[in-house]
Amino acid sequence: MVVEADGGSRGNPGVAGYGAAVLDESGTQVLAEVYDGVGSATNNVAEYRGLIAGLAAALELGATEVDVRMDSKLVVEQMSGNWKIKNGALRELAAEATGLADEFDAVRYAWIPRAENSRADALANKAMDGDSQPSVPTTGPAEAPAAPVATDPDSDPEPESTERSTGSTGARAAATAWTGQVGTPVRMVLLRHGQTELSVHRRYSGHGDPELTDAGQAQAVAAARELAARYVSAEGRPAAILTSPLRRARQTAAAVAETTGAPLEVRDALIETDFGGWEGLTFAEARERDPELHGRWLGSSQVAPPGGESFAAVGERVAAERARIVEEFAGETVVVVSHVTPIKLMLRDALDAGDGVLYRMHLDLACTNVVEFYPDGGASVRLVNDTSYLG
Repeated sequence: MVVEADGGSRGNPGVAGYGAAVLDESGTQVLAEVYDGVGSATNNVAEYRGLIAGLAAALELGATEVDVRMDSKLVVEQMSGNWKIKNGALRELAAEATGLADEFDAVRYAWIPRAENSRADALANKAMDGDSQPSVPTTGPAEAPAAPVATDPDSDPEPESTERSTGSTGARAAATAWTGQVGTPVRMVLLRHGQTELSVHRRYSGHGDPELTDAGQAQAVAAARELAARYVSAEGRPAAILTSPLRRARQTAAAVAETTGAPLEVRDALIETDFGGWEGLTFAEARERDPELHGRWLGSSQVAPPGGESFAAVGERVAAERARIVEEFAGETVVVVSHVTPIKLMLRDALDAGDGVLYRMHLDLACTNVVEFYPDGGASVRLVNDTSYLG
């Protein structure tokens, strides 16, 4: 059978609910639907509750093998054993889900885009609206619905790692209280690479691999000095410098790593959009080549350049990478060296804004942006497009 599961929280933490659908092996016929509220909780807690409810429903229907499909990268990767579970409450939920999974001959977990999980999402929203169908009708006693979670459990009860930048722990704690987020965030310093020949002439620069110009090298050094002054202290330095694999980003990141002493790591998911047939063209040249497609591309994140990649596709890989970074570097400061589109997408998600912001936001070469991403899914944007150090 197939289990589609989801959960949501209005407020994160806030009014939360889960939904799960059990389908036949082909994934076309719905065999059962379950959904219920879980009180005040975070998205992650609600998503785990959806998984647990879906597995329980599949068991009651006699399934022996299950394909679980969810749009929660965190739950899928944790249940697949790829990511550690540092949060105590989530460990308990994962253990409960594992106990159910052990009743099957096989359980396979797969991440799917949110758009492909609309059935479970709709059920979760029904639950958050106050509706309830907590169990599958059976001849035996129904399973008791999950107990409401009164407080956000999405942070480890153990002390978090200490602040590693010149910013104070107290300031971050105050921001947490003001925004309602819970847990110690990962501070991501999002740095755009320096100048290249393509950027000088304002040409589409995606997976092409130009080097930094001399001016771009100088920008990288200036940014590195600023970040060293801001984030290297007696207590420590950034936990890592994470960079796109393209040379312009790696050269910028190398300057930051050398100046701060932080380790450098290449992350393929931080690569720029693939502009396909528009690579190396100016805006006017791309519009002249493909006028109809170019117009649609400007109006929709779902439209891709010829042979290239849509902003929606880039957003999915960037969101998955962001979740991975939050999981790996809890409570730390990391510098992420990337390109204009991935950085805009992270800022869009942090602001909980629509796609329109991608076309209205301007990010200069070698600019820094600072966002704190919380383990419960929330975020606090603290700086955008700073170039004060470039002179």
